[in-house]
Amino acid sequence: MHSTIKKEDIKKYSTNFEADPRNRLALNAVTKGDTTETALSRDAVTRIDHTYSHHIKTGTVTAQGNTGRCWMFAGLNMFRVTAMKKLNLDDFELSQPYLMFYDKLEKGNWFLEKIIETREMKLDSRVVMWLLSNITPDAGQWDMFANLVNKYGVVPKKKMPETKSSMATRTMNTNLQAKLREYAKDLRNMHQKGQSIDDLREAKQTMLNEYYRMLRIHLGTPPTRFTHEWRDRDDQYHCTDLLTPQKYYQNYVGLDLERYVCLINAPTSDKPYKRMYTVNYLGNVVGGKPVRYLNVPAETMIEAAKQMVTQGLPVWFGADAGKARNRDLGVFDPDIYDLDTLYGTIHRLDKAERLDYGYSKMTHAMVFTGVNLDPEGNPNRWRVENSWGTEPGDKGFYTMTTPWFKEYLYEVLVDREYLPEELLPVLETKPIELPPWDPMGALA
Repeated sequence: MHSTIKKEDIKKYSTNFEADPRNRLALNAVTKGDTTETALSRDAVTRIDHTYSHHIKTGTVTAQGNTGRCWMFAGLNMFRVTAMKKLNLDDFELSQPYLMFYDKLEKGNWFLEKIIETREMKLDSRVVMWLLSNITPDAGQWDMFANLVNKYGVVPKKKMPETKSSMATRTMNTNLQAKLREYAKDLRNMHQKGQSIDDLREAKQTMLNEYYRMLRIHLGTPPTRFTHEWRDRDDQYHCTDLLTPQKYYQNYVGLDLERYVCLINAPTSDKPYKRMYTVNYLGNVVGGKPVRYLNVPAETMIEAAKQMVTQGLPVWFGADAGKARNRDLGVFDPDIYDLDTLYGTIHRLDKAERLDYGYSKMTHAMVFTGVNLDPEGNPNRWRVENSWGTEPGDKGFYTMTTPWFKEYLYEVLVDREYLPEELLPVLETKPIELPPWDPMGALA
């Protein structure tokens, strides 16, 4: 058989296409309209239901803007359920720009420390090239979020509201990344000239001072002490004493973050279940908690998430939100589009193969705030609090089918109380280290 495409091959392809009238019908439909609308399954649409047997009261859906801060929004949306109860409010937001400021600052320091750590590696090594291509992203992971909260606390959104740059980060990120690449070059040059690590870290402090100034210009000033005034749902006025952000977290959220465990479902042959994993060069706070995952079957994640939501506890999770999703209808369902019929082919990759061959990975974090149980007590759909504003779906809330959960959801955050007892000892084991480019190194 020949290795190139020949004219007779193209003629055969065309003849085969023309032989099936369904191909011509699909061509007429897709060239005239949107592909996803053409393939939208009417059966799947009629099954959409935004009602749930268990429903957690939440505030208005938040909006992350043109940014990659979903992991942070999801974490603070999880927190605000507790804060709203303590504050006796029907709606409330914690400041995302506040944590974003410190995330960018800490990621800048993290990056420069990794440049110092890899100073002996060649510039074109895979690790250094990876570091230089992944500088201070908006995105993150749960353990990175927990590091920020543990170190800096939280503040009400009105104490540090959004700015133009916090809602659309492209220009800010471009300038910050350009400066950090410049710093990386300087640090590596200093090492090549024989200067010590102490010299490099002293230079890094000067760099961070300049970098901090750029952040302040874009994002404003994070509060260090403040009072919080509000009227509750009973129209009662309240005013706190002067608080630090750390004290505010303790008083009005107060969740013990050490109790939470990140479960992942990565059914690939290189990642056995019931093992802990971490990812090299993935993090934000130097000296903070490393990213840690416990790999389990999807059914374990589903059961733990079900137990938490039915107890009124919201669940942070990460998934591939771009797959089998309809934004207008607010649905995640593997059957929402009948692409097999449209294209006359069957998509055959399973979840493990989609990870191995780069078709899927975690891209977005959201929160479960409801679940619907069938008569046998099994979850068949989930209420998803997103951070894309109130227009999509049911005022910004999505519904997710359990089949979609199994196929495209990769991570859930659960209180260890809801783990099977047999998994608790695994949490104390040394994690297997994965390279930074592993699919489980993807950020939400």
